[in-house]
Amino acid sequence: MSDLARKYKAINLSQGFPDFKGDQKLIDMVSAAMNEGHNHYAPMPGIFSLREAIANKYNLLYNSSYNPEDEITVTSGATQAIYTAITAFIRPNDEVIVFRPAYDCYIPSVELNGGIATSIQLESPDYKVDWDGLKQKISLKTKMIIINTPHNPSGTVFSKEDMLQLQELTKDTNIIVLSDEVYEHIIFDKEQHQSVCLFPDLKSRSFITASFGKTFHNTGWKTGYCCAPKALMDEFVKVHQFNVFSVHHPTQIALAEYLKTPNHYLELSNFFQQKRDLFLNLIKDSRFKFTASKGTYFQALDYSNISNENDFDLATRLIKENGIASIPISAFNANKLDNKVLRFCFAKTDDTLKRAADILNQI
Repeated sequence: MSDLARKYKAINLSQGFPDFKGDQKLIDMVSAAMNEGHNHYAPMPGIFSLREAIANKYNLLYNSSYNPEDEITVTSGATQAIYTAITAFIRPNDEVIVFRPAYDCYIPSVELNGGIATSIQLESPDYKVDWDGLKQKISLKTKMIIINTPHNPSGTVFSKEDMLQLQELTKDTNIIVLSDEVYEHIIFDKEQHQSVCLFPDLKSRSFITASFGKTFHNTGWKTGYCCAPKALMDEFVKVHQFNVFSVHHPTQIALAEYLKTPNHYLELSNFFQQKRDLFLNLIKDSRFKFTASKGTYFQALDYSNISNENDFDLATRLIKENGIASIPISAFNANKLDNKVLRFCFAKTDDTLKRAADILNQI
């Protein structure tokens, strides 16, 4: 869709990246680190000062501790962390439960390692997990459950009750939980992000993957991290060492310093909620139906009042004929289930959102 948007010069609300610049201070800090000579390999798990800053963040936000020595690894983005965690533990015929719609790297990573992805389809517009139904899907072959909250592409979030249900279902099992929390700092309406690290038994069996690129508006830097108890992280780094080894050193130097100011990430929810509210207010009289996103910088829009086309065809036509790009949610669903929903990214300048809304209001 981004390729089509470039070809037809459409407003691109498809791929999940901002069209505005990240903090110049952070950019200058990376440049300074380069000029100061930090241009060689970083330590394999990441520089200690950055791992320590990440540990301090978890203490501040969740009163939960990860040892920077052996429970945190800096990664080349969250996608690499997800792939590495899966590769460390999934063997041929192991089953991995994936909630759909799902971020598109989960299932290929499972299948590449010979695992079997068991999809559980969540239904729009609420995308709630049926925990009794999940219980029926768990078998002796179930090795891992992948969750994502706040959730891409639906913009929903797991509640405290959801996490307690997951903790109870996995208690006294060997099931590993892979928790994709890349949008942890983008959650709205004064809700609290329910990280797996808030639930002791769940934390003991879980990986957390996170993204500095998503958090600080520099997705092309591909820098993230993974947290897990030592027993899990020991296996993670055995894979990390040989598929990445180490991550861009100057960026790590800058991020270690930048994280010392918590407002750099604590202000993100308000920042993106203003953009969500602006976007939804601008399209409130359109023919699209929606439930306001509860987290991430994505908004799902139901177009069932507008067209009977499948979502891929409509998304393509909107680029070519209307000059606006979105993502068809069927691409994230099991069996390409089409619920007549498109995903729009509102991590854009106010001007971009206003121009996009003008188009959407005419459809």
